[in-house]
Amino acid sequence: MDLKKCRILLDAIDCRSLSKVAKDYGYTPSGVWHMIDAIENELGFPLFLRGSGGVTPTDNCLRLAPELRELVRCSERFSRKMEEIRGIRSGSVTIGSYPSVSIQWLPHVVKAFRADYPGIRIQIREGIRQELQSWLDDGSVEMCFYTERPGMKGEWIPLAEDPIVAVLPKTHPLAETSSYPLARCAEEDFIMPALGRDEDVAAVLEEAGISPNIVFSTIENFAAISMIECGLGMSIMNELITKCRVHDAAIIPLDPPRAINFGIAYPSSDKLSPAALEFIEYAKRMIPGLRARR
Repeated sequence: MDLKKCRILLDAIDCRSLSKVAKDYGYTPSGVWHMIDAIENELGFPLFLRGSGGVTPTDNCLRLAPELRELVRCSERFSRKMEEIRGIRSGSVTIGSYPSVSIQWLPHVVKAFRADYPGIRIQIREGIRQELQSWLDDGSVEMCFYTERPGMKGEWIPLAEDPIVAVLPKTHPLAETSSYPLARCAEEDFIMPALGRDEDVAAVLEEAGISPNIVFSTIENFAAISMIECGLGMSIMNELITKCRVHDAAIIPLDPPRAINFGIAYPSSDKLSPAALEFIEYAKRMIPGLRARR
């Protein structure tokens, strides 16, 4: 199987839409189907199940995905190393990130990086921590911008600390106070982002011995903030995400103060492309200063 077919197959696994894959590669949907049929015949087992909503990779397909990703990554590392030797700066860097980081900090880093390396394409995938960790583990992304947790594998570069704040409806009795008692979370209608298990929030609450009364859960913090604006409850979250949109909610520091540590996680330096390693250097130089400016 050639590398182009590998890339098409991996993109189909990731986006679950052959129409989108066909558009991205300049093929017709039927052309992509013929290609996948040929791959299936070559391998001797089906790779996708077809449905009205798109395609679903089979278990065997998912078992192949990590090896396919490593094959593509090895090819790209070889090509980029040759390009580096020749003085050609091209290729791509694939990044996983919290939405707060991709909105507030990464645009500045990408702008500076692209000014020096215009031939390198940057791909950013946003997600909650569980998704980001999965993408990093299976090689879908080369690095992740998220928060430090105990027991992490691979390399970790700390970048900036961000306080956890209470997000309250404007009608809340403590909406105009200078701090919000963390222990009070046990008495409130609590809205929990990240599929009901925001690992950063959960760690803060568990460390304080607090069991919140979770009445709503969302995937994104923005949806949680919208619910808070409507008076449906309250939540706590990192301050950076609250600065990503205009809102009508009260943002109050916690008492006692709590914070999370943002940084970059990646498997190891020898598994990263030269472009990815250089992007990390830009992030290390720029993000602490971006945090200090806020």
